[in-house]
Amino acid sequence: MSLLPVDEAIGRMLSGVERLEAEHIPLMEAGGRVLAAPLAALRTQPPFDASAMDGYAVRAADIADIPAQLRVIGESAAGRRFPGKVEAGEAVRIFTGAPLPEGADTILIQENADILADGRIRATVSVEAGRHIRHVGLDFAKGALLLDEGRLLDAAALSLAAAANHAMVPVIRRPCIAILATGDELVAPGREPGPDQIVASNSYGIAALAQADGASILDLGIVPDDSAVISGAIRHALDMKADVIVTLGGASIGEHDLVRGVLLEAGMELDFWKIAMRPGKPLMVGRFDKPRVLGLPGNPVSSLVCAHLFLRPLIARLAGRVFEPPIKEAILGSAMNENDQRRDYVRARVELSPEGLVATPFDRQDSSMLTTLAAANALIIREPFAPATEPGSPCRVLMLR
Repeated sequence: MSLLPVDEAIGRMLSGVERLEAEHIPLMEAGGRVLAAPLAALRTQPPFDASAMDGYAVRAADIADIPAQLRVIGESAAGRRFPGKVEAGEAVRIFTGAPLPEGADTILIQENADILADGRIRATVSVEAGRHIRHVGLDFAKGALLLDEGRLLDAAALSLAAAANHAMVPVIRRPCIAILATGDELVAPGREPGPDQIVASNSYGIAALAQADGASILDLGIVPDDSAVISGAIRHALDMKADVIVTLGGASIGEHDLVRGVLLEAGMELDFWKIAMRPGKPLMVGRFDKPRVLGLPGNPVSSLVCAHLFLRPLIARLAGRVFEPPIKEAILGSAMNENDQRRDYVRARVELSPEGLVATPFDRQDSSMLTTLAAANALIIREPFAPATEPGSPCRVLMLR
């Protein structure tokens, strides 16, 4: 099987993937979710004419000629309106957000009023009618469309939905990502590895990446290189209706690489396997009737790089979001050798300089080295057969953080 170009592989993986179904959840839990239907206002905001400033509610005609003295007859505060009516020569002390009393048609701000000793005020400026008043419906009217379907519920959208009196909102369901690590050599963190074992790490990074993109995690744990045990874990993921089954390791062609065969035997339709990329060539994509399958390499760096490229856009598509890879233009901070037939994703440190972003690759790029990935904040993207380059040459970088 020939190696598939990265962009073609991503396109094929996303082909036919549709967003998940909707669910109604409390507004307080909806941050970062995507609206599954348009959201209209259930009320008018503001529901009454309100003061935009602290001051006095008055009649503009009474302060047309200044200085003018007015008698203060009461107070209107937020949540507690003045019950009476403002007549000629009268004023009501008013605070920001408070309902405008009947009879008043403008606000004299407190800076323009002198308080006299006998319960009166003296207006020092004249104010036209309608000044400093938020009229009913200024923000929105009941029934108005406020948020479109597909809108990401960020801070502003959530506040708007709350102001419109929505306690529950329809959102796209979170994708459920089942993660299965395989290999006799793996033990969980906190356990003492045997003489030929290592501590498993991939699941934690993949889960964190998926959760940051809004997915829920079904941890299938670590299973040995045993077809029956692997099959049981896959069946559990199917029974739990996972939307994506992510396997870590075991998808190559060695005698102990059993995952691909177990998945095929369980009914998975294999789309493609092996990508023209480094690190991450032994990546596998397939599907059952519903869940998608993403077989990531066992090497930790390869696994995480492939998750950035393949798992993140897949989660976004399922969650109803548009995924835009954080790719930026930069210049190289050091020379790079020519590339072979695979697209290379080189761990690098990107820093801002007077010339713009400068990307300096790490000297060692072994796909087992997590220290360089943790130190890197970007991957330099090198196309197949890219020639050798000198410092200062333009490049593209995929930002990791």
